[in-house]
Amino acid sequence: MIPLQFSNMFFIFIVLLISFAMFIHRRKSFTATNWPIVGMAPDIVLNRHRIYDFATYNLKLHSGTLLVKGPWFTNMNMLVTSDPANINHILSKNFHNYPKGPEYHEIFDFLGEGVFNSDHELWEFHRKTLLVSLFKHHDFLTLLETNTRNKIEKALFPIFDLFASRHQEIDLQEVLQRFTFDATCVLLLNYDPESLSLNLPHIPCERAFTEIEEAVMWRHVVPEKLWKLQKRFGLGTEKILKKALINFDEFIYKCLSLKEVYGEEGSVLLTSLIRCYEAKIGNSKNSKHFAKETVLNLMLAGRDTTSATLSWFFYLVAQHPSVERKIREEVENKLGGRKWNTLGVKDLGGLVYLHGSICETLRLYPPLGIEHKSPVEDDVLPSGHVANKHARIVLSFYSMGRMERIWGEDCMEFKPERWFEPGGGIKHEPSFKFTAFNAGPRTCLGKEMSFVQMKMVASAIIYHYHVEVVKGQKVTPSESIMLQMKYGLKVRLLPINNNNNNQGC
Repeated sequence: MIPLQFSNMFFIFIVLLISFAMFIHRRKSFTATNWPIVGMAPDIVLNRHRIYDFATYNLKLHSGTLLVKGPWFTNMNMLVTSDPANINHILSKNFHNYPKGPEYHEIFDFLGEGVFNSDHELWEFHRKTLLVSLFKHHDFLTLLETNTRNKIEKALFPIFDLFASRHQEIDLQEVLQRFTFDATCVLLLNYDPESLSLNLPHIPCERAFTEIEEAVMWRHVVPEKLWKLQKRFGLGTEKILKKALINFDEFIYKCLSLKEVYGEEGSVLLTSLIRCYEAKIGNSKNSKHFAKETVLNLMLAGRDTTSATLSWFFYLVAQHPSVERKIREEVENKLGGRKWNTLGVKDLGGLVYLHGSICETLRLYPPLGIEHKSPVEDDVLPSGHVANKHARIVLSFYSMGRMERIWGEDCMEFKPERWFEPGGGIKHEPSFKFTAFNAGPRTCLGKEMSFVQMKMVASAIIYHYHVEVVKGQKVTPSESIMLQMKYGLKVRLLPINNNNNNQGC
């Protein structure tokens, strides 16, 4: 039974929230107002469908840092910032005072003790293990290149050819999500779920990613007591989240139970990972548990960071024909008469215009729109704002790319040239300004992997097809922790007639 006092309080809160939301809806305000008792909660709920742009608009009004007030009885106050000086302070200079924090661990409880949900010694242990067993493994880039190329040839191109021949629209975001899901499974587990097949089959685990990320975003914008109540009684987004996590566990445990995973025919990287855990833990059962949670963390990152970036990339490129033309010419010049599938990792590094275009996409649409921190001790940020002990600190990476004070008056323009040095080559921007891969000690380990995979996919598609975005559709970020497109991206594919446009080996 729910205590009567809490039930009454919850009822009053909902009534007030709905009343204020209706009032604000009539005002059609985009400005966050600190209302009596309920704080800024009505504005946040009302603008939930455009939460990233809502946050950006209000951060601009407050020089990049804003104290967001929640209902007085919910402990939902949070300090939101997009100030590079604050970002640098939190992620680098005073890193040890800003772990993920207990509230982050609660919100992301489904990640267990994996690398993205751990702090201090456990985080350092995971990070060193991943470096040794995965990203620094001598076969890593070779496996990544081979697996990505195979998936492009044997799965992506057949689907594109089919839809192109029928002159049919296709949801490019969904296709790219399926592509990265399969590619990540092959790389980590040596198992291909073949979600990217001609019939686009329903794979519960593959769809679970989006459901989890949307549920997590809901946990960010409502009182903790509310989503925990939903979790306890299996209601709303928590019910969807629970089902999605069951699909995750069933899929991953099935893969980990396969004998070939650990044998000579299994995943070289997963075998290396498990052996590293066993060497440090000395317990086979615990090492496989850590491996399972690590795989979950990496799959969550591997599917949507790359697919989301590529989706926004093609959306932006479609609006700038000159960018598409320059990328295609760059790929053709690099090939020099060779077939596209001879492009290796070293060749990809020379695709400067493509690199700048991807960086510009990441600036405007970073895969992870926000980051969550909590100080261990009281602190004062460079902006002068006080960060109280255990306060909720939200870093708005999405907003940073849209700040004139950071990127100039043309910050909303898609300009790959922004990333070129005057004398040629790629321009380096500090990570606390360009936060797509985080900054400081927690800088993304998979940065190089992401660029290799994105360049392989982007160059292959642009070299073989013109991607035409269907007019009239609404393209907007979803209410998700991962910056995906809410309604997908409908496109038409028009084959390009190249002299060397041979998709076979």
